[in-house]
Amino acid sequence: MLAKRIMRVEESATFKIADLAKKLQREGKDVISLSLGEPDFDTPMHIKEAAVKSLMRGDTHYAPAQGIPELREEIARKLREENGLEVTAENILVTPGAKHAIFEVAQTLIDDGDEV
Repeated sequence: MLAKRIMRVEESATFKIADLAKKLQREGKDVISLSLGEPDFDTPMHIKEAAVKSLMRGDTHYAPAQGIPELREEIARKLREENGLEVTAENILVTPGAKHAIFEVAQTLIDDGDEV
């Protein structure tokens, strides 16, 4: 027996739009889909090679909640050097996608009852 609330769960609007875009593309329509954030090109070879090396090193576990420390350091360095921002790795949170980042920002800045 499933919980009653599961019957009220709807398909993500993002996936609905992505499916519609794919359908229209199959029909020969020129569609630029901005729905899922999926690139329309193959993963570059240097990224594939880095992923394989990482797997072979045993990097197969969950990353720290705030993100891999070296990645956070590199992001902070880039923001300091190229963007002139005063930032440290402690100010950086790496998320598994834009939706999660927006959720984290909302949870950080908005209280129950706030008008948005």
